[in-house]
Amino acid sequence: MSDKKSDYRAASIQVLKDLEAVKKRPALFIGDTGIKGLHHLVYEAVDNGIDEALAGYCSFILVQINKDGSITIIDNGRGIPVDIHPEVKKPALEIVMTMLHAGGKFDKKSYKVSGGLHGVGISVVNALSEFLEVIVKREGHIYKQRFEYGKKATELEVIGNTEETGTQVTFMPDKTMFETVNFQYDILANRLKELAFLNAGLKIQIIDLRTNKEETFKYDGGIKSFVQFLNKNKTPIFQDVIYFRKEKEKIDVEIAMQYNDGYQENIFSFVNNI
Repeated sequence: MSDKKSDYRAASIQVLKDLEAVKKRPALFIGDTGIKGLHHLVYEAVDNGIDEALAGYCSFILVQINKDGSITIIDNGRGIPVDIHPEVKKPALEIVMTMLHAGGKFDKKSYKVSGGLHGVGISVVNALSEFLEVIVKREGHIYKQRFEYGKKATELEVIGNTEETGTQVTFMPDKTMFETVNFQYDILANRLKELAFLNAGLKIQIIDLRTNKEETFKYDGGIKSFVQFLNKNKTPIFQDVIYFRKEKEKIDVEIAMQYNDGYQENIFSFVNNI
């Protein structure tokens, strides 16, 4: 017993650097390494576009399942910053992709409301991918950088000019980390449809290049449209959806409800789209 106790010293404390903690215990960050965790990678990447939409800078998000099994997410938000960080002395894009606790959601200035953590989530995706390639359209230029197994593979480079803004992320999940890397269209489509309901006016498109299946979701009625969708196979007692919205002390609350002739009560609640 005493020998075992004496083995527990400072050298026994393991310090995990960069994204090693994610690779060591991925379930702590994405829930599990099964089908749920696999699709959570997509949600983390999509959340960055959703947060841009919540801030008023994004109107379109595309999720594409590529023929090789990789995923591409495109949004027309402001684009991840690419300038040199004053403290770390590296491009901001590289920092949010390779450092776990780096993001634009902590200072409460860049984003009033957020679901993802712009850097925290996407760095986890990077850590659990064979490769991740990001293209940023920002400040008149198109930037590109590639990462492999969570580490920088190329330097940030300018590959063109543009008047558009936005971010494009393509990643291939690491097969050694997951039980399966086969993305399921229906799982992704259901979540994206839900996000479109929760963000009135935001257009979200999903395309599966493996099967040529695609759908586009856009609901100007927001959660009112969501309630109508939930009641589509039921008989509403009255046609108009009851709707409330109130903002107080920077907290925005929306409530939509509609009674039907059923006996079961269904309540769905979301905080920052989650």
